[in-house]
Amino acid sequence: MESVVRSIELRRLLLTIVLLSTAPAALVAQTHQHDTAAAGTVDLFPSREGSGTAWLPDETPMFGEVRTWRGWTVMLHGTAFAQFLYEPADPHRTGGFSTHQFGSTNWGMAHARRALGSGWIGLRAMGSLEPWTLPGCGYISMLATGEVCDGDTIHDRQHPHDLFMELAAEYDRPLRGAWRWQIYGGLAGEPALGPAAFPHRPSALANPIAPIAHHWLDSSHISFGVVTAGVYDRRWKLEASVFNGREPDDHRAGLDLAPLDSFSGRISFLPNEHVAIQISAGHLEQAEFQFAPQPRGDVNRSTASVTYHRRIGAATWASTAAYGVNGHREIVPGAEFYAVTQAMLLESSVSVSDRHTWFGRAEIVEKPAEDLHAHEFPTSIFTLGKLQIGYVRQLKSWKGLAPGIGGTVSMTVVPDELASRYGGRTAGGFGVFLLLHPPLH
Repeated sequence: MESVVRSIELRRLLLTIVLLSTAPAALVAQTHQHDTAAAGTVDLFPSREGSGTAWLPDETPMFGEVRTWRGWTVMLHGTAFAQFLYEPADPHRTGGFSTHQFGSTNWGMAHARRALGSGWIGLRAMGSLEPWTLPGCGYISMLATGEVCDGDTIHDRQHPHDLFMELAAEYDRPLRGAWRWQIYGGLAGEPALGPAAFPHRPSALANPIAPIAHHWLDSSHISFGVVTAGVYDRRWKLEASVFNGREPDDHRAGLDLAPLDSFSGRISFLPNEHVAIQISAGHLEQAEFQFAPQPRGDVNRSTASVTYHRRIGAATWASTAAYGVNGHREIVPGAEFYAVTQAMLLESSVSVSDRHTWFGRAEIVEKPAEDLHAHEFPTSIFTLGKLQIGYVRQLKSWKGLAPGIGGTVSMTVVPDELASRYGGRTAGGFGVFLLLHPPLH
């Protein structure tokens, strides 16, 4: 009975966050403001902030609502998709029939900050209802891999986000001259590893599908236990994290706390208002699930990315190019080896007059055969590709929200050995969706 009550309370908490994140303008109607009176010359919510402590360019479009409450400045934000997806099927799982699926991907967040001494303090919460709005082991995305469901590793599905995506606190204050120092940590959060996570990148905001390179770039954006310390000025940021690098299990409503025995470091550089560059590396202890009875495997990850944002008249152009490398030990029947795999991603979106948004993504990823459940090739590493383009038509604002309707088409590219699993070496898919999020400031 106690566990049932706890589960109900957790769901109520997240539902409150999501509703606040998409609340009518009458409840949160204040535009973004620079709270210079409360925090010296520091903007409490600068546009360069991405997920966790990651940086985006200074010229970043901001969504959400900001208001003040009892001395706190509070930002509310959220995004919800309701989608129908079709992609070529893996006949080993579906008997050769095409695969289609309805579902909803979504997340909401609430950030609160206020002055404290010569600096400021913040509280952050973020969550998702995907454990209940996505059927089965997640939504269809051929060539996607990572995490576990029903005691087996997931393939050709994108796993749901956990109920709790972030529960963290932060403190920031001057150090010397233009330099400041920052500490961030909590029960759930994002270490200093990789670019800003895809749900927070403007180049991916209109896209309901996660990159198949997610577990080479930004999969650690939900880490159950993290502490990050950093120093920064207007152009540079240097950070180090200790965290729990283990992937979440398939009990999506809990907190999978474990020792903080993983570590990472990141250098970020903003040469001008349009560009953000990051280089990072880390060791993730017992990160990846493997086939039973093998234990979780450690991962050594390195990433580099460049993000470019620019406003051109009534248009906003956002692009991200990213590269990631994973090194980990593979244990398969009769063999054990150290696999080094790479991933490259290029994604971009163009929004015109807050009415029309075009987006696209191109990826090339190396994946071990075992990740794809291609057990007949136990020691093989396959080079895979996926292309995607899409469009969103934003509709008239409704009660302070920005609804939209969109569509996307994709094409997977696989080697000859996998052609029979995916309807040929190349195969197409499509999706249609509704989108709801706060308006652009």
